[in-house]
Amino acid sequence: MTQLSDKILNDISEESEFEGYVKIDRYNSEKIESIAAHYHDILGKLGEDPSREGLLKTPERVAKSLQFLTHGYDMKPAEILKSAMFKEDYSQMVVVKDIEVYSMCEHHMLPFFGKAHIAYIPNGHIVGLSKIPRVVDAFARRLQVQERLTNEIRDCIQDTLKPAGVAVVIECKHLCMAMRGAQKQNSVTTTSAFTGEFVNEKTRAEFLRLITASLD
Repeated sequence: MTQLSDKILNDISEESEFEGYVKIDRYNSEKIESIAAHYHDILGKLGEDPSREGLLKTPERVAKSLQFLTHGYDMKPAEILKSAMFKEDYSQMVVVKDIEVYSMCEHHMLPFFGKAHIAYIPNGHIVGLSKIPRVVDAFARRLQVQERLTNEIRDCIQDTLKPAGVAVVIECKHLCMAMRGAQKQNSVTTTSAFTGEFVNEKTRAEFLRLITASLD
């Protein structure tokens, strides 16, 4: 399960059961109530009837959805890395590629999604591999722009692990450009950020080759 703060986990727990399936949702009840009230008003201003059957629970559902989609504010990315750092005499490139990214554009609050490819060159310490995707989530599950997201992931890994270098490449589709505005459904935005050894053209080229290579 995604790591949420203890505060959110402990605020409210709603449990429902249907044909043997138990669903447990955990949210901050005060935030949900406040956000839902605003969305009730928004539905009316859009010309809808918030009291009709299909929309009765929509404000609450949207509020819960937004709290989940932005739960990265309650996560501490550096602490995630520190929880699984190990001394190891390994100094070759470590690559974790095709990490799923789901985030929200801060300009229009529409999703952007795609993949992140991350590498680092250890300098005395390695980190548990699952922690790198968790760091991606911690920054992605906030209102974001892809450029800043790329830099934040790079800087967190560099500052915490202090490796010989970090490389981050993110490729995403943005619904704020596909559904509205330019309405270009097939466009993909690529951003990159490098430190240390990855500033070297040869090392960077090896990283790019590895993230585009297939294991088949």
